[in-house]
Amino acid sequence: MKKITIATILALIVVGMLIPAGFSSNSNLVITYGETTYGNSNYKSTVDSFFSSQSNINLNNVESKVITADQVNKVSSSITGKSYSSGQILSSALLDLTDNNNLQVSVDKSKITVITGDMYISALKSAGITKGHVYVTSPMQATGESALAGIMNAYEQVTDVEIPDSVKTAANDEIYTQADIVENSGVDADKLSKLVSDVKQDVAKDNVTDHNTIVNIINNHVQNNNINITNNDIENLADTIQQVQNVQGDVNYYKDQVGGILNDNSTGGFSLDGILDWVKSFV
Repeated sequence: MKKITIATILALIVVGMLIPAGFSSNSNLVITYGETTYGNSNYKSTVDSFFSSQSNINLNNVESKVITADQVNKVSSSITGKSYSSGQILSSALLDLTDNNNLQVSVDKSKITVITGDMYISALKSAGITKGHVYVTSPMQATGESALAGIMNAYEQVTDVEIPDSVKTAANDEIYTQADIVENSGVDADKLSKLVSDVKQDVAKDNVTDHNTIVNIINNHVQNNNINITNNDIENLADTIQQVQNVQGDVNYYKDQVGGILNDNSTGGFSLDGILDWVKSFV
């Protein structure tokens, strides 16, 4: 055992004072629960089991937030007119920003029936988010539309930077539009997701904001990939992609705000694990 001096004791006391009550070393992790799931212990246990098994993360010290119907309706009502009750918000998400080399989304396909991982990735990239690993599930089958509100809320919680409302609306509109097409037109979700991603790349490359030009780009991809969607679907996709393109100024502003955070996993030099290792060296 190393000799503990008065100076060491004082240093340990100072360290204890610096560590806030309830401080967790998992500051880059957050779970957002749908309020229906959070209010039901069995539902919450099912969701936690998926998160734990898929991420290999101990959830005991992971911060959590509850996403309410009011929060989801604030977005959905202006896009689809849909209104959800407090008993319908099931989808939940775990964000892990310690794994931020690129953007990954792992979806529980047995529970999330419409929105795919690629759809979430596309919508998040529309919002300027390109880092982190997101896990999405539900205690029972759900479309997964409402999960995006929770995912973006999780990014705001971890980074302490608010995503502009215009950007949230555009990203959510993208999700809702694709969900509507998959559910009502029977289009394969993966094919639709690739179509949207390809069109967005073409639109961004040439900075296209004209609706009719975007419709023509969509039609070209539809014909080349033999995708069967209606003219109304194409018009709706053009609207949402045009909206994404029109908010690029807000997207770039947000990306500037979080750029340093998402590219740096450090905590400003304060490492609880490092301090604990230092303390153990004296015992």
